[in-house]
Amino acid sequence: MSKTPKPLNKAMILAAGLGTRMRPITERTPKPLVKVNNQALIDHAIDRLQEGGVTDIAVNLHYLGDQIERHLARRKSPNISFSWERDALLDTGGGVRQALAQLGDDPFWIVNCDSLWLNGPTKLTTRALEQWNPETMDALLVLHSTVDAYGYDGLGDFNAEPDGLLSRRPELEIAPWLFTGIQIMHPRLFDDIPEGPFSLNLLYDQAMEKDRLFGMVHDGEWFHVGSPDGLSEVESFMKYRYAGVKHR
Repeated sequence: MSKTPKPLNKAMILAAGLGTRMRPITERTPKPLVKVNNQALIDHAIDRLQEGGVTDIAVNLHYLGDQIERHLARRKSPNISFSWERDALLDTGGGVRQALAQLGDDPFWIVNCDSLWLNGPTKLTTRALEQWNPETMDALLVLHSTVDAYGYDGLGDFNAEPDGLLSRRPELEIAPWLFTGIQIMHPRLFDDIPEGPFSLNLLYDQAMEKDRLFGMVHDGEWFHVGSPDGLSEVESFMKYRYAGVKHR
């Protein structure tokens, strides 16, 4: 019998974005509070992280952040703390860098608020924890097929070796895998990174140079809820495919 992997207790949810592609919906409602299947996007993410053993979540806030803070105050669990970016957005990497004191010294999850996933035969969090190896990895990105993703029309992000080692999509080419916005990362990647705005892509490139950036392909459905069309697509999926059935 396989050993149950040890859960990672902490996570970061990126919720500070302006949601410009979701307008006019986000003119008064921040994107993390946009509802899918009668539940806010950020609650979908929190529920999935909780089922994977997460007990403490840091959420970065900027645009209409007071609404998000009030909404999450209604939850009894998990423990939620906030990292405000009041003066200016810090981008994905800068936002996580600012919240490191809340995340601790151990590896942690990072999840984009506009990523929504349904589990396949095994929970995504369980599969990722089974593959995560801090001895050989600095980050493990959850990937999905570019041709089987909802709300996505890009060219893909990564190529992957059989062992999961990742490389960037060459310019003007198509890659089979997109990055879902779900990942496990070790805080050592932020060593010597100064405060201020920067993209997590900087850390991915550093990890790739050392052959320490890996990927895992999600075997369930994944949705990018980044625009009104994407929202309509996922709502239609939930309504018709899972009519009368609580999703996995």
